[in-house]
Amino acid sequence: MNLKDEILKLKDELDVTLVAHFYQRDEVFELADITGDSLELARKAKETASKYVVFCGVGFMGESVKVLSPEKTVLMPKIACCAMARMIDEGYYEQNLKIINEAGISNDDILPITYINSSAAVKAKVGEMGGMVCTSSNAYKIIEKGLESGKKIFFVPDRCLGQNFAKSLNLKSAVVGDGSDLKEADIICYNGFCSVHQLFTTEDVEFYREKYPDILIAVHPECDPAICDMADFVGSTSQLIKYIKELPLDQKVAVGTEYNMVNRLREKNTFILSSTKPECPTMNETTLEDVYKTLKSIKDNNISEETLIKVDENTIKWARVALERMLEV
Repeated sequence: MNLKDEILKLKDELDVTLVAHFYQRDEVFELADITGDSLELARKAKETASKYVVFCGVGFMGESVKVLSPEKTVLMPKIACCAMARMIDEGYYEQNLKIINEAGISNDDILPITYINSSAAVKAKVGEMGGMVCTSSNAYKIIEKGLESGKKIFFVPDRCLGQNFAKSLNLKSAVVGDGSDLKEADIICYNGFCSVHQLFTTEDVEFYREKYPDILIAVHPECDPAICDMADFVGSTSQLIKYIKELPLDQKVAVGTEYNMVNRLREKNTFILSSTKPECPTMNETTLEDVYKTLKSIKDNNISEETLIKVDENTIKWARVALERMLEV
């Protein structure tokens, strides 16, 4: 029996839900009970009756499941680390607040918003300061709601997402540490980014426009603002999927996001907006063998600490507050 069959057999035997993010390898993605983007997966996993959730993705995603469903045992075949999420921790968060304070802006005048791509500890810090979480699909709404407070938004950790949404709302943005005027900004951005979405360049867009004059360019808002300005469509992972699937089959489109997801969209007339392969290395760490070993450990009652997602009670409390504020909006 091959690994795929073994995994399917174990899934049938166990009280488990197998979850996979859109960026996972095809062989892992195809076996999942639930697929989607990060928050969608955490919410759907919460709704299942399963005692065990085996999450194929990166660490902050498994933490989000645990925050929303602390009663579940959440396992990750590989607790891979999102490079963007790793760019900020509690210490860097506090350091950035200090820089903002030194620019003459008090904490009372700041409302923090963290992108879902952050650790539970950072989400908890944001929750304690009265802030919220956002995703790439709802950031526009969340930032608009946050601005109703009359405070400046401190947006972490992705500067590109913060800058792109500031532009779309005709607001001023600034990045901590790059010399820009923080006091003049409506949205103050932490200086983090997605390494995959930084691969796309304006030259890539120009190349495809020259080669196929009628081509459409669709990109993720984690791309640099210069790329988003040139695109025909900017949207989250789920929004990109919907947009591209609704295009006529003869309409050419070049897509600026992670390779595995784009590769599954359409067989024809869909191109990767890059001269290199924009593959997320950490999302691709999880293998079929890892999934099998994790499921087998549940069956054998021998779960490895290396696969178990743990979040302390206080972090769960405040991270959940930040997430629930978003869900209310």
